[in-house]
Amino acid sequence: IRRMPKRGFNNARHAVRYLPVNLEALNRFEDGTRVDEQALRAVGLANGRAAGVKILGAGKLTRKLTVVVHAFSASARTQIEGAGGICEVVVKPAKTPTP
Repeated sequence: IRRMPKRGFNNARHAVRYLPVNLEALNRFEDGTRVDEQALRAVGLANGRAAGVKILGAGKLTRKLTVVVHAFSASARTQIEGAGGICEVVVKPAKTPTP
């Protein structure tokens, strides 16, 4: 039996892909630091091509930081604000690279 090729719409082409960064990795920054995508790339936490950076809630945050990225998980936002930090969302993510 010959296999028919699959054609048509594929939603994966239009998905937004983020670079994941765990919350515990942010402890390397000093208290009161503004952490954005450039700072994360400078220390090697966000490498590669993607539409932006997403902070995930794995681990414990012990620092008071201002985090400015494209997306947060709910647990990461709760922990950052619980530690006295500020969560800011970048309004428009960069264009999604084509795979």
